[in-house]
Amino acid sequence: MGELAGAGDGNDEQSPILTRTLNKVKRGFRKWHAYAIAAVVLVVVIVLVAVLVPVLLHQRDEKTRDEQQKTPSDISKARVNLGYAQYQGSHLPNGVNQFLGIRFAAPPTGDLRWKAPAEPQVRSGDQPADKFGKICLGISQPLPNDFQAEDCLFANIWAPSNATTNSKLPVWLFIQGGGYTVNANANWNGSDVVERSGGSLVLVNFNYRVGLWGFLAGEQVRADGDLNAGLLDQRMMMKWVKKHIDQFGGDPDQVIIHGGSAGAGSVALHLIANGGVDEHLFHGGIGESLFFPSQPYVSELEWQFSKVLNDTKCQDSASPMKCLRGKDARELQAANFPSPFPGRTDVPLPLFYWTPCIDGQLLQDRPYKMFEDGKFIDVPIIFGNDNDEGTVFAPNTGSPQEIQTFLQNNYRFLEDEEAKSITELYPRMEEALPNHNVWFSSAQMAYGETTFICPAVYLLSAYAQQRGNATTNTTTGAWGYRYNVADAVNAALGIGVPHLFESFAIFGPDNVPGAPESYYTYNAPMVPLVMDYWISFVRALDPNPFRSPDAPSWEQWGAGKRRLLLETGKTAMESTPQEQRARCDAWKELAPVMRQKR
Repeated sequence: MGELAGAGDGNDEQSPILTRTLNKVKRGFRKWHAYAIAAVVLVVVIVLVAVLVPVLLHQRDEKTRDEQQKTPSDISKARVNLGYAQYQGSHLPNGVNQFLGIRFAAPPTGDLRWKAPAEPQVRSGDQPADKFGKICLGISQPLPNDFQAEDCLFANIWAPSNATTNSKLPVWLFIQGGGYTVNANANWNGSDVVERSGGSLVLVNFNYRVGLWGFLAGEQVRADGDLNAGLLDQRMMMKWVKKHIDQFGGDPDQVIIHGGSAGAGSVALHLIANGGVDEHLFHGGIGESLFFPSQPYVSELEWQFSKVLNDTKCQDSASPMKCLRGKDARELQAANFPSPFPGRTDVPLPLFYWTPCIDGQLLQDRPYKMFEDGKFIDVPIIFGNDNDEGTVFAPNTGSPQEIQTFLQNNYRFLEDEEAKSITELYPRMEEALPNHNVWFSSAQMAYGETTFICPAVYLLSAYAQQRGNATTNTTTGAWGYRYNVADAVNAALGIGVPHLFESFAIFGPDNVPGAPESYYTYNAPMVPLVMDYWISFVRALDPNPFRSPDAPSWEQWGAGKRRLLLETGKTAMESTPQEQRARCDAWKELAPVMRQKR
């Protein structure tokens, strides 16, 4: 395990300049500039100060947090006995029981900092489950504040009011995103999904440790704690579901994990966890906007660990981990801020400073390599993306050099020649998008494809390739999609169809903060259509059996890389364009230096 963790310490073979794909890409590239939509200057400035991206998203969520907490229909309470505690939830007017703020693990404080989560303590008497618990501490948020705490491992459950322990309903377990730096999608309300399903499923969401608290890495963490604590929180939640979900009417033998952004990346990582050994914690997976940042080896993060010790004045301690665990949460949170990667510039800062690491155990190798080798759990999957994934992340670049700097600041091991070759893959568009510099479209497309779109293409193709081997006797399915539901406000702002824009349709616009008006007007038909596809997958491990009556059949991904285009009034199957495939092939070649593949 130690040898694996030390592999790749700057010794990976560097990829050649990607000249062999350029001609093919350039021939099809002019067609692409119809992506045409421009970004608001304010958003771009915020992205340039990368640390504020997840914070803004979270603050937007907090403004409407109370709106997501549905009002009970009467003073009667729904009760559930979990053995370690009995919780009182609420009956909602739509026939759904709502349980908020249930502890699924002990507070990860004191001696439990940077350790695998522990079982929750036994509590006597009825415990209230009528308010969302505080979410986990994210980057760049000083303490105290009203919405975050170190004690944060809480779950929320929505189930039909008439469900019993014998109902055996499929379970939809949502893993929120936030770039592994914040809990960005906390407390989305699942009551409308349960109602829309006709009371045929149970929906669960939860918090997990992020930033310094969830992904601090170094050999001293390994020796006196646990690496990838945030991912271990997620697995603890899956074990909690397996043990307790029948009390809400759920079936522990049909659990579908679904995530957005880093949540989708988490789904992918659980597919390859422990070398792809199936612990039967889940039985299907859905990923929106699959997020593959740089995922380094432990040895490549010792500088980050040293910086935390210096920031907290623990650098001279005989027991650094003991010193860190003895610090007040405010002192540690003051160190939960990003900085440039070694050898990189101060501006822009890396968008995602804390990420999972290759620890040699839970994550045994780079995700690309694991999927390539077939070391993943063989369950049905859906993975897809929004049309314009990069618009809310890319800076308002005005030159190829600015694109290179942006990419190198986010992908530490990307060399100058390799970064330069990327701008050849993404040449300047013929027309600048409104409110943007001329190179913004190229920057957002490059970042969107390498970080979100191409990982999904690759993962789906790996599944299809493995199933092409008759000796494996695999029968499970894989489905891909592209979400291209246009919104007039987004178009005017220049962000197109941005990251996670399908979430308003999946959960319903009343249940996700900040829903655009179009989901109540001209894009309203997309809500039942998309929601029903997802409900069908949770119920049947196939998006087709319970899809909307007017929805087309969703074909499986295969050699032709066919995916479902989700578009208002035009939902249909399409093939992944050859020029996008070529760019994804180029990114796959760069995956070793991007720290996505060894």
